[in-house]
Amino acid sequence: MSERRPSPFKILFEADVATLIQAADDVYQIRFKNRAANAYLVRGSKRTILIDVGLSTNYPSLVACLDHLGVTPEMIDMVVLSHEHLDHIGAAYHFHGRAYIAAHRLAANKIMLRDDFSMLRKMFNEPNVPIDIDLWLEEGNLIDLGNFRLNVMYTPGHTSACITLFDPDKGLLFAADTLMPGGVMGGVFGSGSIADYIQSLERLRGLNSKILLSGHGRLSDTPQDDVRIALQRSHGLLEDTAQLFDALDARANFEPIMQSVRDLNKLDD
Repeated sequence: MSERRPSPFKILFEADVATLIQAADDVYQIRFKNRAANAYLVRGSKRTILIDVGLSTNYPSLVACLDHLGVTPEMIDMVVLSHEHLDHIGAAYHFHGRAYIAAHRLAANKIMLRDDFSMLRKMFNEPNVPIDIDLWLEEGNLIDLGNFRLNVMYTPGHTSACITLFDPDKGLLFAADTLMPGGVMGGVFGSGSIADYIQSLERLRGLNSKILLSGHGRLSDTPQDDVRIALQRSHGLLEDTAQLFDALDARANFEPIMQSVRDLNKLDD
């Protein structure tokens, strides 16, 4: 069994709950050691943003990592949420009134309506506090930080509301749970779709990305390999799903649904 080569990314600070790692100049990964997703700090020449913020319970550790860099929460201009799951967004309410909080419009709708099922509240046992979204993002939006220009890409699959941020000049790919190191898949939840997942991965494959900054796990300087493996696995999952569907008596399974439709059509009779 071959050993993984040493990481080219430098650890700057380590605490009980979180590790601060430099991904590139002025770009930092805050990697939590519990179930929280990674957070990313990007210090631009014009403004500074966080991409995802982890669980609410990890907020003191997030602040400790920022403090190591001389950054206070008041210095964050924008918090970008990659999708609606609470392991990514739980600490966002700590930034209310300090920073603009942004998410794709589909995620914003779920978050602001407090759709606990979609947000996985019971899974993460987060406090039931409102998270307000100030900016609704769409495919094609540009987040201009001065020396960073992050393109917003709509990349559904893991959920219906996932976004990826990509800086084409620096090759930085903030892919959240759409693509992870080693081609690990983030799973297909509730509103997600394996077909959408594959389409999103195909889009990421076409990018000239150099560093993958994902929602979980380590940083990767081999994003092209990661996306190739993820595509292989996702096509395999699609085939497995098709075989499972074929193994079922589809007509019998769908009959109760079709009867419900017929009943609804009689409501006006």
